[in-house]
Amino acid sequence: MDAVFRALAAPTRRRLLDELFRKDGQTLSELEERFPMTRFGVMKHLKQLEEAGLVVTKRRGREKLHFLNPVPIRLVHDRWVSKYAEPWAAGLSGLKTRLEARMEKVFEIYIKTTPKRLWEAITDPDMRSKYNFGMRINSDWKAGSRYESSHPATSGPLVEGENLEVDPPRRLVQSMVALWSDDVKSEGTSRVTWEIEPIGDSCRLTVTHDQLREGANPELYGGWPMILSGLKTWLETGETLTTPGSLMYSG
Repeated sequence: MDAVFRALAAPTRRRLLDELFRKDGQTLSELEERFPMTRFGVMKHLKQLEEAGLVVTKRRGREKLHFLNPVPIRLVHDRWVSKYAEPWAAGLSGLKTRLEARMEKVFEIYIKTTPKRLWEAITDPDMRSKYNFGMRINSDWKAGSRYESSHPATSGPLVEGENLEVDPPRRLVQSMVALWSDDVKSEGTSRVTWEIEPIGDSCRLTVTHDQLREGANPELYGGWPMILSGLKTWLETGETLTTPGSLMYSG
């Protein structure tokens, strides 16, 4: 948390995050054009944002793209803001989500757990329901097989798709078709990639949601910060978060 607050303290770094919010997946050259400073200066600010987990980089051929990672900000929200102003914060968060429309979204989080335990939390129906809006996921977890996510309060699946790659406990790639409303059904198929990398006594989890059409319904990807912060909280403390998303299908 200290690294996040230090990173957010500088106006230039906040402007960089604003730029990535406006257009995600930019190169260093693209970002440099928008700031009255040297390339090296922009690189230094980006490096601090990366160290705080607020920016994630991905290689695309010879280019290095920078993506806004909202998960640390969500963790700050869950720890402090929700105690005092959850309805207001949730409303503002919902506004932010509705304004976003990207072809690819990248989320990164560090969790103090083992790769085996993290893989189990992603694929086990009971564990998944603890942090994924109460939904249970069911599959035989073989490449080419189907999966479904459903909730006891609904009559049918809310998400379905195919397991494209299954490499426990390192990598899981799935197609995704959202079914919870007519609006998201019309979006068709997107793709979600889970990547687990052990770092000391913890794991770095990177979730990439891509193959989204330009202007896709933000309901498809807007819940990831809540899901991943809930996953981290549950694995590290055994407690569940009571965010608006986690309560969506309760009762």
